[in-house]
Amino acid sequence: MLGAGASSATRLAVSQPPVSTATTRIAILISGRGSNGESIALACRDGRLPGCEIVLVVSNVPGAQGIERLRALGLTTVTLEGRGRDRLEHEEAVASLLRKFRVNLVCLAGYKRVMSPGFVSEWKDRVLNVHPSLLPAFPGMHAQRQAIFYGVQFSGCTVHLVDAGIDSGVILLQHAVEVLDTDSVESLSDRILTEEHVAYVEAIRRLISGEYEVQDRRFVRRGTEPIPPLVQGPDAVRR
Repeated sequence: MLGAGASSATRLAVSQPPVSTATTRIAILISGRGSNGESIALACRDGRLPGCEIVLVVSNVPGAQGIERLRALGLTTVTLEGRGRDRLEHEEAVASLLRKFRVNLVCLAGYKRVMSPGFVSEWKDRVLNVHPSLLPAFPGMHAQRQAIFYGVQFSGCTVHLVDAGIDSGVILLQHAVEVLDTDSVESLSDRILTEEHVAYVEAIRRLISGEYEVQDRRFVRRGTEPIPPLVQGPDAVRR
């Protein structure tokens, strides 16, 4: 039985889907260099993500560097140009490919498109993103520049589930990076990117392991005692 207070917390086992005993079929969506996609691909290949297979890479930018990088690893790549196309029409073309390849986990890796509520609903709790800040600080664009501007001592990266908001989904994993007095946007970005490569792989591993679940907005080990909402009543903080 759940302990006291459990009735006020929602538990969601995010491991079913995307994963049971079957292979986790991953699609990687990119717009640029695809370095996070490459890190995930190498982790699948060398056994750090057991049971995972990257079945599709989609870019919305023709000639994106990541396409060649990931094609060189033997992955199936498709370019669906987004520029000049209706947003929902383009998104449906992407979704159609995901269905065709029987994808059950979508990893956004520098994908410069905001997903519609309809897409998020169809792929609920099966779309991941990595953001270069310690969310909920500095969502959206130019997170590294904001970190330097506001003088924070630590920034980092956050791997999170994608919801209908902007970088507002449940946090799966965070890695912190010290912000140095001498940092430029470029130097801070480079150090954060190194941590993204590690954190994204570990977040996927935890997600597919079946050892974790979502309680309201917390991604925790199964069996963790739920905590009550921060505020009681209609303004309670809920997922």
